[in-house]
Amino acid sequence: MYCKNSDHLKEECGVFGIFGTEEASVLTTLGLHSLQHRGQEGAGIVSFDGNNFHSVRKQGLVGDNFNNTNILSQLPGKTAIGHVRYSTTGESKPENLQPLFANLALGGFACAHNGNLTNTHSVKKRLVESGSIFQTSSDTEIILQLVARSNKKKLIDKLIDTLNQIKGAYSLVILTNKKLIGVRDPFGIRPLVLGDKDGSPVLASETCALDMIGAKYVRDIENGEIVVITEQGIESIKPFKNISERPCIFERIYFASPDSIVGDKTVYTYRKSLGIELAKENNISADVVVPIPDSGVSAALGFSQKSSIPFELGIIRSHYVGRTFIEPSQSIRQFGVKLKHSVNRSCIENKRVILIDDSIVRGTTASKIVKMVYEAGAKEVHLGISCPPIKHPDFYGIDTPNYDELIASKSNIEEMTKLVGAKSLFFLSLNGTYKAMGCKERNKKSPQFTDHCFTGEYPIDISEILKINSTNDHR
Repeated sequence: MYCKNSDHLKEECGVFGIFGTEEASVLTTLGLHSLQHRGQEGAGIVSFDGNNFHSVRKQGLVGDNFNNTNILSQLPGKTAIGHVRYSTTGESKPENLQPLFANLALGGFACAHNGNLTNTHSVKKRLVESGSIFQTSSDTEIILQLVARSNKKKLIDKLIDTLNQIKGAYSLVILTNKKLIGVRDPFGIRPLVLGDKDGSPVLASETCALDMIGAKYVRDIENGEIVVITEQGIESIKPFKNISERPCIFERIYFASPDSIVGDKTVYTYRKSLGIELAKENNISADVVVPIPDSGVSAALGFSQKSSIPFELGIIRSHYVGRTFIEPSQSIRQFGVKLKHSVNRSCIENKRVILIDDSIVRGTTASKIVKMVYEAGAKEVHLGISCPPIKHPDFYGIDTPNYDELIASKSNIEEMTKLVGAKSLFFLSLNGTYKAMGCKERNKKSPQFTDHCFTGEYPIDISEILKINSTNDHR
C-alpha cells in the first residue's frame, strides 16, 4: 500500500534471528530496532523456550512496543526470530504482522519474510481450491501452507518442495523447535547476512543489526542458499541450479542503513560515490550544494567534494513528524511539506542552489521543496538525482506506484523539469550508477544488479501480477 503523498520509494521489511543464547528476545528486539528503517508499520517476535513457542506482534514501532520487561517476559527462550514490516502484499492489518506461526505435523513453524512473491495469485487459488483456509492476506502465509501440505518426510525437504513452487524475491528467517533457518531467493534480490554473537549464530537483513548487538559479521547468505542452524552446527544447502546473483540495486542507493556493509564497503561509501559520479556527468555552475535530507546527504557530500562547490545544510528535516497527519482543511493541508522540511534561509538567499536527492518518484514533494527554496530567496534552483529516472514499478518487495504515477514513466526530462519548477533537472546515468557500485559498466547480457526500475528488465516473471493489476484497474 503506497502512501499517496510520498515522493520516495517505501521501505521493504527487515528480518532477524538468533540461535542458542540467553535473552534471545532482548537481542532480537535490539536487532529489530536497528532495522526499523526498513519498515515502521509493525513488528513481531517469536521465541522458543525448548518446549513452547511464544509470539508477540504489535502495530507501530519496535521501541514503542517492545520497551519493557513485561512484554519481553512473554518471549522466553534461547532462540528467537523477529520482523519489522512495511506492507507490499497484504493490507496493513494486525493479522498480517510477522513472524507468522503455525503448528504443523512436524511441530511449530514460524516464518519472517522480506520480499514479495510474484505467483501469489495462482498458488493461493490452487491451495484454496484444494481446501486450504487462509487467515491473512499476506503472501507469506502461502509459504506456511505449502510447507504444511508437502508430502515430503523431512522438514528441510518440505521447505525445498515449497521453494520450488514459489517465484519472487525473498529472504526468509524460519524458526522450528530444533532449527533456525535462513533462505535467500535464487537471484539474491533481497539481502540476508550471517553473524556470530559469542558463538551464537545470527541472521539479519543488514550488518547494522549485527553491530547493534555486538555480533561479528561472518558472511552473506548466498543467492539460492538455505542455511540450517542447529545445536550440531551450521549446514549449507543449495537446492537451485546455479545462476548469477543479482541483488537489488536500491539496497545500496536507498534502503540499507548508511553504516551497513555490502560487498566490503559501507552503504555510505556507495552513496557518496553516486554523488561523485553525478558531479562528473553534470557541470552546473552554482554557489552551494544542498541535500534534501536525510536521503540526499551522502550523495550531496560526494557531489560537493567532486565539484568543489560548498556543501550547506540549506534544508532542515524535522525528525518528530509521524507517518500520518490530520489535515482538517485545505488551508492547513498546504503546509504539509513544511512539517518535515524547513529552509535555512542564510544558506539559500541570493545564491544559486543545487539540490541533491537520491531518487524522485512522483515529483510532488520535490516540486514543493524547489518552491520553498525559491521563496527563501534563491537565485536559481537546480535539482540533481543520484540515480537514473525510475520508469518502472517494482514487484519484488519495494512499494512503488504504478506506471501512471511515476513521473519519469510519463514525462521526459524537459517536462519533469517544468513540473518540479527547477531551472534544471539532471539524473545520474545507468553506467554512472554502476561505476559508483564498483563496476566498470552495466553488462547488458548479464546485469550485475536487479535494476528493473530503471531498465524494465525484470529477472523474475511478473506477467501474473500485471494481469491481476490490469483486471483490478478495469473493475
